[in-house]
Amino acid sequence: MKLTEFLAMAVRSLSANKLRSSLTMLGIVIGVSAVISLMAVGQGAQASIASTFEQLGTNVLYLIPRSPEVGGIVGFSPAFTPPSLTLPDAQAIERIPSVLMVAPTNENFAEVAFGGEKTVGIIHGSTPEYFTVYDLEIESGQSFSNQNIASRDMVVVLGNQIAGDLFGERSPLGQKVKIKGNRFTVIGVLKAKGGAMLGVSLDSILVVPITTFQTRLFTQRLASGEDAVQSIAVKVAASELIDDARDEMEALLRKHHRLAGGVKNDFAIVTQQQVLGLFGMITDVFTIVLGAIAGISLLVGGIGIMNIMLVSVTERTREIGIRKAVGAKRRDILFQFLLEAAMLSMAGGGIGILGGWLLAMLVSQVDVGGLNLHPAVSPDVIILAVSVSMVIGLASGIYPAMRAARLNPIDALRYR
Repeated sequence: MKLTEFLAMAVRSLSANKLRSSLTMLGIVIGVSAVISLMAVGQGAQASIASTFEQLGTNVLYLIPRSPEVGGIVGFSPAFTPPSLTLPDAQAIERIPSVLMVAPTNENFAEVAFGGEKTVGIIHGSTPEYFTVYDLEIESGQSFSNQNIASRDMVVVLGNQIAGDLFGERSPLGQKVKIKGNRFTVIGVLKAKGGAMLGVSLDSILVVPITTFQTRLFTQRLASGEDAVQSIAVKVAASELIDDARDEMEALLRKHHRLAGGVKNDFAIVTQQQVLGLFGMITDVFTIVLGAIAGISLLVGGIGIMNIMLVSVTERTREIGIRKAVGAKRRDILFQFLLEAAMLSMAGGGIGILGGWLLAMLVSQVDVGGLNLHPAVSPDVIILAVSVSMVIGLASGIYPAMRAARLNPIDALRYR
């Protein structure tokens, strides 16, 4: 028989049971849609993080506490890492010749309220250099000064989204917002920056003097009693000076922390590339987990195809017997049922591609607190999802097809 004849027979067979064929494809449709949309979200998050860091340039180093006793990523986790950095550390680093500016930063989630309006954002405590190092511009008002740092003033600069949530079209300048029971005077509003970091909009931040953060909001101290700093961003004069600045910072901090020769650093100095690599590792794991969860739907869809094909073999036993009696060979029967399983998985995969793309586009329209996700539907994700659905479809059809091909024509003709 020609391939066109096999195709025509497969189409007729599947069309004879439209509802059953549609329900059989549903598992594949859901699986492919889930794989494409969820992996697109993961890849979009990774691209967003990379774009955010690229805006800061390649001449920025980050200094963070690190537990010498705990290795790997866990060694950088706040849950396992005692604080080790202070404002004097940042001030000492600022005196290194190759360093342009330093931004010591503490952060935490906080509820911000004005009148009857409330919203949640990430509050950063830092210095005036923070806005330059992190490439943030003031849209209205002004940033705080070193005098505000010294006086521990209750002033705040609001992110664009925070200002919009609390004040709408009104100017927030001069107004007092409540943060953790304390009243802060709004002195500035940041320009909208867009983008997100690990699911948090970069416009949902608010910045206060670091001394105010340490004493009035979230107190954290070293064993020596000094106020702790969670991280220090260091802007170097030029990218080619990164290695020299890193070596000088390490030597300076070891001396500051009085670390003996054989003692490991209680801090880590990481570059943009290392930070991107770490976030890339996290988002890769996130994407793989999402893809694996979605892949379960594909597996369920494959089981559905096998189940329906087995039912089809039973229902069409006499048809198989007649075809064998008039000369159909075992391979013809095998190919026919495999072709039907492949057509079901291909049709489900095609619909799933469209569904996954539509879901990804729907996610891109979601705006939660100013956070816009931009899923990236790449060709390799589509090829992977369709290939897996095809393999599952064919694998699911092999056993029913072999069972049909092995039927004895005499017994098949007698079947009722």
